[in-house]
Amino acid sequence: MHNIEDMNETQQSKFLDLIKARISELQADLEGGQAGTATVTLDQQAIGRLSRQDALINQAMANAGQSRRRAELARLNAALQRLEEGDYGNCEDCGDDIPPKRLELDLAATRCVSCASG
Repeated sequence: MHNIEDMNETQQSKFLDLIKARISELQADLEGGQAGTATVTLDQQAIGRLSRQDALINQAMANAGQSRRRAELARLNAALQRLEEGDYGNCEDCGDDIPPKRLELDLAATRCVSCASG
């Protein structure tokens, strides 16, 4: 079993930078997505307006997107904490290393491929 301390400084720095960059992106997306989640109002005078049902569907999709962003943000913050504690890159089930390529694809991965696939 290895941990982040077994990674060289370049690898540690790379994952730290990737996680922080993605967190920043998500925070910006969350702030920018607030308009789509606002209460739906229907301007009866507008020409070419969306129907109220279309507006409600768009609002529901915006809410779902925001929810996914918040969940990913929580996972990334947990990954950042694991990185700072030296547990990043260890499978939470078997304790083996999570391959760096898997971590690159999912920065918040907590399980190796074998454990994740069942």
